Amino acid sequence: MHTNENVVVDAVITWVDSADVVWQNNINKYLENKIDWSNNETVNSYHSINEIEIAILSIIKYAPFVRNIFLVTDNQKPTNIISLKQEATKSNINLEIIDHKVIFKDNESYLPTFNSCSIITALYKIPTLSEYFIIFNDDTFLMRETKVEDFFINKLPVIRGRWDSYYEDKTIRKLAVKLKSIFKKIDNEKTGYKLAQQKSAKLLGFKKYLRRDHTPVSMRKSTIEEYFKLNPNFLDNNIKYRFRNNSQFIISSLSNHLEIKNKTFILEDNFNLSYFQSYNNLKIIFKLFWFDMDKTKKFMCFQSLESANKKTLKYILNWIQKKLDKI
Repeated sequence: MHTNENVVVDAVITWVDSADVVWQNNINKYLENKIDWSNNETVNSYHSINEIEIAILSIIKYAPFVRNIFLVTDNQKPTNIISLKQEATKSNINLEIIDHKVIFKDNESYLPTFNSCSIITALYKIPTLSEYFIIFNDDTFLMRETKVEDFFINKLPVIRGRWDSYYEDKTIRKLAVKLKSIFKKIDNEKTGYKLAQQKSAKLLGFKKYLRRDHTPVSMRKSTIEEYFKLNPNFLDNNIKYRFRNNSQFIISSLSNHLEIKNKTFILEDNFNLSYFQSYNNLKIIFKLFWFDMDKTKKFMCFQSLESANKKTLKYILNWIQKKLDKI
């Protein structure tokens, strides 16, 4: 029997409006290679199709148990924030904007930051954040009804992942990289999602790592607080970089491995996810159809959705709108 009595759950989303001229000018102050915002190709790579509205509305509709939705930004707010707050209020959910200055209190010298890894490390410092919270990216949506038990069972976080070996322990991968290096220079300084997860596991002495996918992440505030209380330097070292650095760990992955180490977790190896990274029209139609058929799927992640052609993008947005109608 699952008991989640008195479990209050908050949702946290990190977001940036890259079309904001103030933000564009600000990031160029700190970049060695400046971004040419007059270049259409450059602008398109930073373009969004208002995914943040979809992310917020999807939580309101499909996670009605959420108490607060905290939108963490750098002195920005969505153009439709008033209507989004009204929709949230109808479901007894508080939608609140949290500025970077709030979570970087006492660490203001590291601002401004353009590094999502640094930002999510400090999310636990949101003043009124619940002990139980879920981190969302702004390109990750709920598209089927969820309940508290999808994220917390008996007050323990549900961790979605599968055990995997570190890159250096994969013989075939090492051979492939060595062969590739003959024809192309390998950037050993390149950061990556899986590498950051691996670093998180290594910090805690794991021989393998629990590989996550692009799903919402269940976390407990006290787990992070206690770790950084004992290891304050790790906090400082992870939030000081304005841009992604390959020495950084991912706080959500670190949290997962802390819970595993303490045996305070529920493991779920079904990601319940449909993940989109390329946008071939026929493939999209099939994957959306399959999402409807597979009732176990709850989450969707659309990476670089702005790269889809107009026809495919229209099809996806129409499909999403039908899912969000009648909140």
